[in-house]
Amino acid sequence: MGLFLLWFFFGIGVIIQVVYLLVIFGRTALFKSFTKSAKNQNPEEGVTVLVAAHNEFQNLKVLIPKLFEQDYPKFDVMIVNDRSTDRTKRLLEEMMAIYPKLRSVTIKYTPKHVTAKKFALTLGIKVAKNDVILLTDADCMPTSNQWIRKMTAPVRENDKTFSIGFSGYAIKSTMLNKWIQFETILTALFYFSFGLWKAPFMGVGRNLCYRKSFFMDIKAFKGIWHLEGGDDDLFVNQYATGKNSTIVIDPEANTTSIPKETWKEYLIQKKRHLHAGKYYRAEDKRKIGLFSFSHALFWIGALGLLIYFGLGQHLEQFLIVLGIVLVRSAMVVWIFKSASKKIQGSTTPMNILVNDISYLGYFWVLGSVSYQAKDIQWK
Repeated sequence: MGLFLLWFFFGIGVIIQVVYLLVIFGRTALFKSFTKSAKNQNPEEGVTVLVAAHNEFQNLKVLIPKLFEQDYPKFDVMIVNDRSTDRTKRLLEEMMAIYPKLRSVTIKYTPKHVTAKKFALTLGIKVAKNDVILLTDADCMPTSNQWIRKMTAPVRENDKTFSIGFSGYAIKSTMLNKWIQFETILTALFYFSFGLWKAPFMGVGRNLCYRKSFFMDIKAFKGIWHLEGGDDDLFVNQYATGKNSTIVIDPEANTTSIPKETWKEYLIQKKRHLHAGKYYRAEDKRKIGLFSFSHALFWIGALGLLIYFGLGQHLEQFLIVLGIVLVRSAMVVWIFKSASKKIQGSTTPMNILVNDISYLGYFWVLGSVSYQAKDIQWK
């Protein structure tokens, strides 16, 4: 009976994993860009780049000049100074004297019934000059001077409501950073691949575009005001469809963020991100859950069978199981490297096979803790 269960777990895990790796994730790994004809007669519509910042003096000092290097004729930058106690206010005053298209609004307090970042973004969007809003964070940097043009093109030119982009992390030679690179690509594989299959379910606020008019029409973050986080993935989860959204896979349309330096900082950040998944639509929870469940079944079955056949000296069965494990491992490495190349223009060090197994603990342990957490906060 025990051997039957191990084979059953292993078989189900193999089948579902192959579907995800080749059919779903393969859509991103084999992505070929193409240019859609513009429907809009005014392709160079104005864009407002919006950044909500809380005590981000050092990051804004670098980001603001970089934003004004963008090769796009009609854009301005709105910085929402959210209750900052550092030198952000003075920096913005100095920068506005240098860059006429830089604007700012200051928040002194946040109402009790809303969360800080959602309130900051809502205020910034309300006073934005342009209808096309491009969001990023203070610790992010565009990867090219074509970022605005390419990220907003689907919204400006093809009447899309959402344009969903990628935001990676700077590469460093640490174990934590290799895990961050792995987990970031895996997350992108989920939302890019399902987006390409016309079933989008999330985006990242570090690189997201939508229209102010749509945001105001649906009454901003209605229904999720009280939730910490979710200004990006939950917002997209509620309103993005296969018809109104486009995935932007282009290394020149990305942003790069500053990665966390310690495991403690990283786990706090990820707890907030994973907590938002609790409020996804049921069908979208299943998209992630089925992969993670089959991933666990695969490794439980594989390790159990390898130990059983190894101890029993059943060489033929041992080699069959090991062969399947090696084939799947090769598929995982190929998918991650190919997707990284398509998305970022290069492959990043990820310790793919080690982190593939480590994902078991990450998802099931941290995911469970995050699901039940009540101490989630932005800053």
